Amino acid sequence: MLRQFFFSTFACLLIFQAFSQSVTIEIGTTEIGVNQTFSITATIQNERIKEYSGFPEINGFRKLGTSSSSSTSIINGRVSSSQSITQNYQPLQKGEFTLKPFQIKINGKEAKSNGTKITVGETVQRKKWDPFADFWGFGKQDQTQEYLNVKEDAFFALSTNKDEVYVGEGINLNLAFYVALSNKASMEFYEVSDQLTEILKTIKPANCWEENFEIESIKPVIVTIQGKQYRQYKLYEAVYFPLNTEEIIFPSVGLKMIKYKVAKNPVFFGRNKQEDFKTFYTKRKNIQVKELPDHPLKEQVNVGVYQLEENVNERKFQTGKSFTLNYKIKGKGNISAIKEPFVSEIDDFVVYPPNIQQNITRANGSIVGSKNFEFFVEPQEPGEFNLKDYFKWVYFNTAKEKYDTLFSNVSLNITGESKKNDFIASSSFGGVYDLIEKEDNKLESIQPDYTIRYYVLIGIILSLLLPVYFWVKPKSQP
Repeated sequence: MLRQFFFSTFACLLIFQAFSQSVTIEIGTTEIGVNQTFSITATIQNERIKEYSGFPEINGFRKLGTSSSSSTSIINGRVSSSQSITQNYQPLQKGEFTLKPFQIKINGKEAKSNGTKITVGETVQRKKWDPFADFWGFGKQDQTQEYLNVKEDAFFALSTNKDEVYVGEGINLNLAFYVALSNKASMEFYEVSDQLTEILKTIKPANCWEENFEIESIKPVIVTIQGKQYRQYKLYEAVYFPLNTEEIIFPSVGLKMIKYKVAKNPVFFGRNKQEDFKTFYTKRKNIQVKELPDHPLKEQVNVGVYQLEENVNERKFQTGKSFTLNYKIKGKGNISAIKEPFVSEIDDFVVYPPNIQQNITRANGSIVGSKNFEFFVEPQEPGEFNLKDYFKWVYFNTAKEKYDTLFSNVSLNITGESKKNDFIASSSFGGVYDLIEKEDNKLESIQPDYTIRYYVLIGIILSLLLPVYFWVKPKSQP
């Protein structure tokens, strides 16, 4: 009996938990008049709404206020309740509109909707008094309302941190919309993602390596320009590294914004704004690219400001025993393009191809990071060695505007016997070299034997001529 009680109680708890976690989304009527409202309602069961995410924006509509409702029912002694929040939308014009797929969270629980199509038609004549319409301002709307254009204090800009760079030197580019704190005009972004895709197709130079800062959300930052404060909405940021001396051109591009006109005689409830559009344009920007000074490695070196950081995993070194040398190049520049350090061809060490690991940080308008080359080194000869004579990395230093070299600072004291000859002996060539001792020393001509080719050619010619002979030969008379 006790077991049955626990089982029943556990089952009820499971049912209650599943029931209590239910969040639903209900979409209102999708065919409405231009003087009616469209609504989206989110409902949670058996909980009070403590927090919820924002409702979606709908192109061609503006948000009105929200309303909430709750209900409680008792069925077979079981108490259930629900609470709803409704967002109302006012159409701005007639036409077909799309509510894209969206999701809403209530108290951390999520519900999804596939969206829908909304049709806004002619004004619908109301046959009876609608208190909700009057509440939102439709019942007393003045159809002859006049709207005024308010001058905006804003601009769209493409800016770079340099007007001239060397080949391989980074250029920071910012694409942002600026709105003065003193601005009085009401504006909103319009389909930013789609516009930005087309803008980037236009401005991205083909002769550059791009490091994108991957801006995921547009958040305002207060900046000061010529003594005036603005809200900066950064849309895109990247660092470009030119691959040749071709001039970099960033053409003028436009950003379309929603800009509202305001009612000349505003009312407490009702339509006090009228949607309009305005396109803001950037200025064209040209970047000159300078050739690097003459140098034997001019076409191969990296460009930037770098430092060397080294580390070895051993303190005592013996011939024939390998150790690890970490040769880390770090600094500011195109980290992805950093090439492997130059290692001299030597018999004193066996140096194996390195393992490579890189880290890149994109922040404060720069690309910084490191690239680590992990070498496995096996000493072959005893003695005192300075790896400066064996490892080096040449680059063009943009801070000094000249070529610079990062030398290894590691010194080694190698003890033990010479392993140089052991290494040579162990490096068997194999293959054809192992057959040398097995072959005799009889000399043979290296001239090709054309005898077989000659007979094959005669056979081919005969096979072609015989059919012709029999076809041409006169037939015998009866």
